[in-house]
Amino acid sequence: MQSRGFEQVSIQDVLDAMGTSKGAFYHYFGSKADLLDAVVERLVDAGVEQVARGLDDPNRTAVEKFERFFAGLADYKAERRDLILGFMRAWLSDENAVVREHFRRGLVRRLQPVMTTIVRQGLAEGVFRVSSPDASARVLISLIQGLNEDATDLFLALDSGEISFEFLEARLLSYAQAFERILDADPGSLKFADTSVIRDWYHWAQARKEQA
Repeated sequence: MQSRGFEQVSIQDVLDAMGTSKGAFYHYFGSKADLLDAVVERLVDAGVEQVARGLDDPNRTAVEKFERFFAGLADYKAERRDLILGFMRAWLSDENAVVREHFRRGLVRRLQPVMTTIVRQGLAEGVFRVSSPDASARVLISLIQGLNEDATDLFLALDSGEISFEFLEARLLSYAQAFERILDADPGSLKFADTSVIRDWYHWAQARKEQA
């Protein structure tokens, strides 16, 4: 999927890569679509586990958990830098549109309850002012997905010298402001994007290029 795109991968390609038989494949999967669901489910499970780590701490405020939510996403990606960097361009290709859509739906389904719990706590603490925690959480998850896709485009543009860090910082700040408005939180109360993380990724990617 990374090198050729989901649509171009055949079951025989998978069998050849794994050195296994059709019988073994169909014992676990009914079709290539089933294989895709399993791959995406594994990606989503690993991501959600990382994001949810520490969110059940009763001593953390809703704002702290909101920030921890994004820190978990950053940690998940940092632990898989080689994989993610190698997959970035292929991930955005038309050939992997089906993979992206499956991943998006799986992520919404799994992350919305996590975000809803945080929003409910913030409402009880008086730091968020929303009429429907469930609906607000759903909107936030959709926006987070947009942020994730935008961040991928921005990183590639940064890597190719098309944009500056200042441009990147301004774009990320606009998302923080949008989150605050959705939750009716005080301006500047929510911090989710540490551009030093992006800068570290950028320098790491440049070092890999020089070593190649």
